[in-house]
Amino acid sequence: MDTDVLRSRVMRKVALRLVPFLGLLYFINYLDRVNIGFAGPNGMTKELGLTATAFGLASGVFFIGYLLLEVPSNLALHRFGARRWIARIMASWGVIATAMAFIPNETTLLVLRFLLGVAEAGFFPGIILYLTYWFPASERARVVALFMAAVPISSAIGATVSSLLISYGDGIFGLTGWRFMFLAEGLPALLLAVATWFYLTDRPSEAKWLTEQERDWLSSTLAAEEKATQDAHAGWTLKKALTSPRILALAVVYGGIVYGLYALSFFLPTIIAGFEQQFGTKYGVIERGLINSVPYAVAAVVMVLWAKHGDRTGERTWHVALPALIGGLAIPVALYLGNPVAAMIAVTVCAVGVCSAMPTFWALPTTFLSGVAAAGAIGLINSLGNLSGFAAPYITGALSDLTGTQRAGMWVVGGAMVLSAVVVLVLKRQRPSRT
Repeated sequence: MDTDVLRSRVMRKVALRLVPFLGLLYFINYLDRVNIGFAGPNGMTKELGLTATAFGLASGVFFIGYLLLEVPSNLALHRFGARRWIARIMASWGVIATAMAFIPNETTLLVLRFLLGVAEAGFFPGIILYLTYWFPASERARVVALFMAAVPISSAIGATVSSLLISYGDGIFGLTGWRFMFLAEGLPALLLAVATWFYLTDRPSEAKWLTEQERDWLSSTLAAEEKATQDAHAGWTLKKALTSPRILALAVVYGGIVYGLYALSFFLPTIIAGFEQQFGTKYGVIERGLINSVPYAVAAVVMVLWAKHGDRTGERTWHVALPALIGGLAIPVALYLGNPVAAMIAVTVCAVGVCSAMPTFWALPTTFLSGVAAAGAIGLINSLGNLSGFAAPYITGALSDLTGTQRAGMWVVGGAMVLSAVVVLVLKRQRPSRT
């Protein structure tokens, strides 16, 4: 059989088998992570007596627990296999996400958000690592984009779903609407944990759903690619990967992009609610959810097309820097525009920038890392980068309390994203060393 035909057939089968399922897991994962953003302005903040700073702290403390266990979790996945480890992660976070429905006060909210980060640590970088076991480098940005499309889709669909659950779930089981939302959105993780145990396959050599010829071709192709990477970048041990300034710089790049993502995720519903006062409009809970979904629906389409273009051209750096730069310049402008439509266009441009930069970013570390070094480095980059997930909502909330407006916080968001663009362009000029 012609090699190109075989490659196309295998890649199609693997993508159809893995990407939709992994995307579903990430959809639930991300929704459980950010649904506090919908709960806040729809009853939780008032019921628990939270200030904007306290709400930002509760949103962001998740990432402290996430940081502590990210690297060990990714190394455990590399050792024990994705099927077992991802199922374990999902079961743990499902229990805690469901318990969010019953928080009595601010202290319990902070504790459960911290534990949610501990439980979920390793999920995202584990999936990124897992995809390198199945897809050659030339396919990865596109595949990561398809997987990560769960983020804007979760934000788009999740906004409407969460709004409906809050609106129509009020009083069910004696819970207020925002509490019912936490309950309804936490349970799917427990069910999918069981499905993951039986559905995922750790390595191509174990894939009974591929023919012997397909298994052999994929295994040998990936093995040859890994050996070429190791030979070209000899000396990249786990220790070096965890202490390299280049890896730390990549964490800075990712942190700036993540800063934009979580500032939008946690505070966009609040910003939209603020349009009512700023522009003299009035939205219902469901209308707010639908408006919140627009930027992410557009971003989901653009990010896949942008990553596909990156794979086709083989260019990586500008495919990260350009959307980060455009998104960073767009977001502060949003709150200075004279009507809600213009403001939402600027927010949409920012969402497109954030989402388009992320998939191609994750193609960068594996251009010079493989094996356990890649596992450790991906975990470290994700954990350090996600410190922005703590900083973004906390700083945005604190600046809102201090100034009485969202504008100062959005300027910081823009600055973080522009910094990402600058750093990744500097790294382009400095090739990774062999030793």
